[in-house]
Amino acid sequence: MKQIFQKVLTGMLVCLLLFPSTAYAVGEGNIDNGGGGMGQGTNQNSWTPGMEGVRVTVVEAEGGTPVTVPIDLTNKRLSNIAYSFGKVCKISYLGGQGITPDTGVYQYVNPGQSLPRIISSKSLGAASIEAIKSYFTDEQVVRSIAGLVGMDFDTLIGGRYKLFLEPVMYVKFQGVYVAMTATEAACYDEVTGGAVRRVLPTVAFQNLPLSMFLESGDLGFPAWGGPRSGVRSNQEVKSSLGLGIVRFNEVVTPPAVSVYDYEYRVNTEVITSVMVRGGQADPDHPVSVTFHVGGRTMRVNNVYYPSGDSQLVWIRWTTPATPQVMEITVSASGRGHAEKSVITANIVDLDQNPPPDPQADDRNDGFTPGTMPVNEQKTSLDWSVWRPWWQEHWVWHSRGEDDGYWCDHGWWEFDLDTYHAGLSATMGITPDGKNPTASGSTLKSGYGIQETVTARVSTSQSSATTPAQNAVTYFPEFQYGRFWRLLERTGSGYQARFEFQENEYSTYQRRTHFTPIWYPDGSYTPYTWLIDSWTPAGMLSMNLSDSVSIRGNLWMDWHIAPQDPS
Repeated sequence: MKQIFQKVLTGMLVCLLLFPSTAYAVGEGNIDNGGGGMGQGTNQNSWTPGMEGVRVTVVEAEGGTPVTVPIDLTNKRLSNIAYSFGKVCKISYLGGQGITPDTGVYQYVNPGQSLPRIISSKSLGAASIEAIKSYFTDEQVVRSIAGLVGMDFDTLIGGRYKLFLEPVMYVKFQGVYVAMTATEAACYDEVTGGAVRRVLPTVAFQNLPLSMFLESGDLGFPAWGGPRSGVRSNQEVKSSLGLGIVRFNEVVTPPAVSVYDYEYRVNTEVITSVMVRGGQADPDHPVSVTFHVGGRTMRVNNVYYPSGDSQLVWIRWTTPATPQVMEITVSASGRGHAEKSVITANIVDLDQNPPPDPQADDRNDGFTPGTMPVNEQKTSLDWSVWRPWWQEHWVWHSRGEDDGYWCDHGWWEFDLDTYHAGLSATMGITPDGKNPTASGSTLKSGYGIQETVTARVSTSQSSATTPAQNAVTYFPEFQYGRFWRLLERTGSGYQARFEFQENEYSTYQRRTHFTPIWYPDGSYTPYTWLIDSWTPAGMLSMNLSDSVSIRGNLWMDWHIAPQDPS
């Protein structure tokens, strides 16, 4: 049980973003970050990693004038903040507003979608600038901010306004807890004769200001080109650090439709095909098709089809290990021509966005389940190959009354041989075997689940069909988006098996996914897209899902009692 409790403290899933299947980024994040290691301070002056938030102000896109009262977002529930400096934007301080301690109740908002880690530290590691950008450009997050500041969403993203972001730290200073931005730390340090820098140099003047700065100049603030670690001066902090900006286009449109002919995964055996047509191609006049892919030349000989018809021609190859865009050139010799001379393939790596480190104190009071996605599904595909055969037609050629010879004046006929491939699969979700209180398919939130996908590919032409090679699972706490798990293929061949990869946050290195501690009672249903069984006619794929029941949470299994004095 001690190990389980340790897992609670470091292993609950944080719902970093809640992405509905139709959501997309609505802004462009002009944010970068740095940081470094730090000590934890003294008893009177210290900072606990994770005690952080972000101040958000809506400002005019031209000029940067604040148009809303700033709001402070944080995942923490705070009741011990002795003072802050009110809700003042960095732009206002640089415009001449003085800094004044405010001992009133500190006002903050726990967002429905939990913030990503903002400030890097030695104990928790580096914050992800990509996660921060994704969070503050996600449609659902921006909609929530619009509601919090009392602005219409379409007005906010219409191009007239920007979001101005400032990291906030909650720090013990001179024995009491204080909320301050990087700019406020620098300004307060100046009015107190260096008191802040003397006792909190690293967190207040390195990790906090370097947690956000601009990639490109905007609103009069320069891009930061200085060091990404090390204690910075008050002037550097005020002029260039501790800020991020989200810009919006005048017209918000969904992502552009892909211009790629194929999208493949890295390290995957695939089939690329092209249609060839032209005058009749037969054994007397064969067509050859040449593919140039990744520095290799692959030639398909003896391509046949009747006059005026066509034939699908393909190669089977393995994609590279790194993401990239590849151009595959195609040429045909003889009487045929390829419908495409250049095929563009986008090679992607799905193993790049697993859920973040679980947090035991995460919460999501406004959570509502999203709609499970329905991706393209093809469980059956057919293709065909022309097979020429000779139709004999013997004709007698006379040389005289009793002399002559038979001559075959036949021709090529064609039969069409059709081939087929089919995909079937099952998905099973069960409570992790290390869960001490699970019963059947019911578990408490905060514990892990395990998944098994079995896939069977049947085909009448194995040389032209690959097994199913990848499966990716999405989870309801992320609205079936933003984070996912690429499953590991633990059984290969045409009857393949897939499971979660070993979870780096699991105490026992289990193949597990931790349900969030806040997940409400009821059905918990992950979704899996099974992909990458390739044929000449395209990819076989399948939508899968399974459920367990959530009842109660892990804290109900933890009991603290006084030590027996005996």
